[in-house]
Amino acid sequence: MTADLLTALVASTITMAVPLLFAALGELIAERAGVLNIGLEGMLLSGAFVALVVALLSGSPALGAAGALAVGAGLGGGLGVFVARWNASQVVAGTALNLLAAGLTGVAYRAVFGVTGAALTIPGAPSWRLPGLAALPVLGPFFDQTLIGYAAFAAVPLVGWVLGGTLPGLRLRMVGENPYAAETQGVVVGRVRVAALVVCGMLAAAGGAYLSLAYARTFVEGMSAGRGFIALAIVIVGRRHPIGVMLAALFFGFATALQFHFQAMGLAVPFQFFLILPYVLTLLVLAGGIGRATAPAALGQPYERA
Repeated sequence: MTADLLTALVASTITMAVPLLFAALGELIAERAGVLNIGLEGMLLSGAFVALVVALLSGSPALGAAGALAVGAGLGGGLGVFVARWNASQVVAGTALNLLAAGLTGVAYRAVFGVTGAALTIPGAPSWRLPGLAALPVLGPFFDQTLIGYAAFAAVPLVGWVLGGTLPGLRLRMVGENPYAAETQGVVVGRVRVAALVVCGMLAAAGGAYLSLAYARTFVEGMSAGRGFIALAIVIVGRRHPIGVMLAALFFGFATALQFHFQAMGLAVPFQFFLILPYVLTLLVLAGGIGRATAPAALGQPYERA
């Protein structure tokens, strides 16, 4: 494999990994607060749609990204009301969010752009090359990304610091391990879980914004393509640690990028085999073959005040 081909593979890996990393970091925060957010897929898709529409109407990718963050916060807050305030089933509420997002974005897309969905593209977010570093072989693509891409990797140490080195992070982890003990320490459990889901929604929507503003530069119905579910697996593989999550996201991004390169190489293998590669890896993870890790003790459990 030549250096140019390896560099191209690294660039594709980063592109594929960024939306997964955003969504997985959001899920990490939600799970450390004891909430299993199945609705990541819907948040990604909604963020992608709103980012494109706002960027198209305003001519500003930054406003598009801001719009995605706003809708992600709204979806996270709404989900938080159902699961943290009203104790709705986290699985059912998250699934409903996915179905609602798929339906609403499809209807809204056709209402705004027509049934045919004629070629809709935008200039998208520009790349920011770091002089010198961007020209490095193989690693250069890490330093030639959009601001959204840089933000995804910058969020890794930030999330690690907040969870492990701040009082709000400590309270969040207490809620995820034992909400009743946290309550005795004066922590308002429902408020913490809603706040965690708001942040989770914003990060997932940022991943969607990356898809429509930096990767595809358009919107296609269902363009999240199961990334929200892969992000759930990434959190498990990454052992619910920000660094582990980043490495797992890069691994799944590599698996996704590899399918494109294999197809381009014209190998005598049915292309469907390459298409299913990342999803097969996800199933292997969910089956428990890889990345066994201890989940927060109260993950997925409703909380009712004693």
